[in-house]
Amino acid sequence: MRGKKIKKKFKTRLAKSGIIFITLSGLIFLILNFIYPLEIKVKYSQVILAKDGSVLHSFITEDEKWRMFTELNEISQKLRKAIVYKEDRYFYWHFGINPFSILRAAINNLFYSRRTSGASTITMQVIRLLYPNERTYPNKISEMFRSLQLEMKYSKEEILQLYLNLVPYGGNIEGVKAASMLYFGRLPDKLSLAQIVSLAVVPNRPVSLKPGKNNDRIFKARNKWLIKMKQAGLFPVNEIEDALKEPMDAVRIEAPRFAPHFANRLHEIYPNIPIVRSTLDKQKQESVSAITYNYSKRMRNHNINNVAVLIINNKTHGIEAYVGSQNFFDTENSGQVDGVNSFRSPGSALKPLIYAVAFDVGLYTPKSIVADVPVNFDGYAPKNYDEQFNGNVSIEKALSLSLNVPAVKTLNILGISSIMEKLKQAGFEQMHEVKKYGLSLALGGCGVRLIEMTSLYSAFANYGIFYPPKFLKEDTISNGTQLISASSSYMISEILSTLTRPDLPNNFESSVHIPKIAWKTGTSYGRKDAWSIGYNTNYTIGVWVGNFSGEGVPELSGADVATPLLFEIFNTIDYDARKDWFIQPEELDFRLVCPETGMVPDEFCINPVMYYFIPKISNSQRCTHLKKVFLSGNEKISYCTSCLPATGYKEKYFPNISPELIAYFDVEHMSYKKIPMHNLECTRIFSEQGPKIISPINNKEYLLEKGESQLMLSCNVANEVQTVYWYINDKLYKSCNASENIFFQPMEGTIKISCSDDKGRNTNEVIKVKYY
Repeated sequence: MRGKKIKKKFKTRLAKSGIIFITLSGLIFLILNFIYPLEIKVKYSQVILAKDGSVLHSFITEDEKWRMFTELNEISQKLRKAIVYKEDRYFYWHFGINPFSILRAAINNLFYSRRTSGASTITMQVIRLLYPNERTYPNKISEMFRSLQLEMKYSKEEILQLYLNLVPYGGNIEGVKAASMLYFGRLPDKLSLAQIVSLAVVPNRPVSLKPGKNNDRIFKARNKWLIKMKQAGLFPVNEIEDALKEPMDAVRIEAPRFAPHFANRLHEIYPNIPIVRSTLDKQKQESVSAITYNYSKRMRNHNINNVAVLIINNKTHGIEAYVGSQNFFDTENSGQVDGVNSFRSPGSALKPLIYAVAFDVGLYTPKSIVADVPVNFDGYAPKNYDEQFNGNVSIEKALSLSLNVPAVKTLNILGISSIMEKLKQAGFEQMHEVKKYGLSLALGGCGVRLIEMTSLYSAFANYGIFYPPKFLKEDTISNGTQLISASSSYMISEILSTLTRPDLPNNFESSVHIPKIAWKTGTSYGRKDAWSIGYNTNYTIGVWVGNFSGEGVPELSGADVATPLLFEIFNTIDYDARKDWFIQPEELDFRLVCPETGMVPDEFCINPVMYYFIPKISNSQRCTHLKKVFLSGNEKISYCTSCLPATGYKEKYFPNISPELIAYFDVEHMSYKKIPMHNLECTRIFSEQGPKIISPINNKEYLLEKGESQLMLSCNVANEVQTVYWYINDKLYKSCNASENIFFQPMEGTIKISCSDDKGRNTNEVIKVKYY
């Protein structure tokens, strides 16, 4: 009886001691865990994926390792089973430390007086890879402690994932994904059973079993383990038999380096994401890269060395092809420069936006008429590409012919800030200082990037809604910004899709199959940049051609150099897109307009045409291309209502020509129907349409050389004006024909200049003159 009590008392004490031990151990672990927290900081080789999941590009880590992040879904069942069977069969049963393995290792080591077998679990191996130290007993204890921390913090699958990401495979290759890619050229989930087991046997001896160098040894070790797995029934017998016969053909290959400009851009934007899933379409990228490379070889005959291309999917807004240069490895021609992301002058490529804004504010419709004549805006006198002028032209013709003067005049009316605000909304980086830019903005006097321009034109393809271009597949589609109205966007698309225009390539090769697209070209000043940007409902493609060195080339133009490549790319990626075109917005309507002015017809307008307008927005002013004039019986004198005689006069319509157009007609010696001289006996003073002084320029300071320096006096006047009178500091200087230019030698200082016409209308301005 007494013996039973002692035995029971002993068991109780033992149980209490066990509880105390476990409690104290747990408490000590928690304290140590707080003092020495587990930190996992692993730098991975960034991998850039195409939208289909294939690898485009990878980057080596800062410590010069190829260590690619293996995702859980890339760890196939075969890979999982093979690794666990070989390295730690009780992985899913223990808590980071396998006591039985430790006991077995201790007995064996004690019996043989040396280390014959280890007791490291997969968890412990992960710790050893994270915290590499010498193999000593104190370090082993530390390793066990860290293993418990790891098991407490992560799931078994995550620990296995860590192991597969860190195991060594010889040289600077770590992790099963890097080994799979660099030895077999495929992702881990695409490996054969033989390849899986080959990679399973290497980590224990990464020096003597280095793939590509020791394939024969790996072959023997692999088959040894395949036979063990066969005996254990790990995989179907037929699969193991096939794996035993498979040769070991691993060879070290280069890391993927496809689409390098695009990959470098993503690496710069998202430096800390181990796997970047992009929107790039690998097939399109390969095709466009090849086309661009071959095209650039032909261009070199003209000393044109660089090409860049960008493709945006208009429905997903994702970038599907990104060719930064004709050849990334062309060091002779700066091939590593990213032409998609470089700032260049856009030439005329911003004109569609200017006219679209003009449509939206009701300034113009496509049929509106503007005078394409010489103008001078405070010293800035734009000229057309061919240095010719066309007189009155419609806006649609001005855009399709890419005339410069109408675009600059439109920008002057709208205001530079209004267009810059639109460009800022569209993500243009250099559009933040209004004072930095002038009216030359309409002709390329600014810095833009191909990605910005292509994104802008993609907004036209999306009925005026701007979406930032997507780089990442998982990016959520934003609501976008209504940059311009759907109506304006549609009218611009209709104008830019016409084929009767000068920027249609002349060479027959490019005209065999002209794609159904809207497109606009641009050529920068000095012929340094050639642009062609086109779109349909599916894609927007931007093409830039030139020299990264900034060297201009006489043959360089958007029409002849960039557009042929644009057409070729469209015909390659979207050959039969003609059926799907833009639908007219509901808010856009038709009305009759006078073909002479684009305005609502008046009673004197003949042959009106039907064309688009935006109700409640577009100008509804009635046509004024003619005006009624009262004439004497012999039609040699004109009357106003103040001097109109009671009888003996007649009524007649004359062209209502603007003073600037009259000046152009006079300079070019072009005939036009002039209004006869006004009645000399009339004493009425006209206030409207006074002379417009175009030289010298108001409020300007002129620095002249002492001697015979002179300034020109020139003005624009209304149709009926015959003579003008010039005054210098309120003293009559000279009278002359209205279209005549005269000169005078000014004194130094502030000078008042006045011009009066023969109707008594007057204009004043002030200039300053300094001599040196």
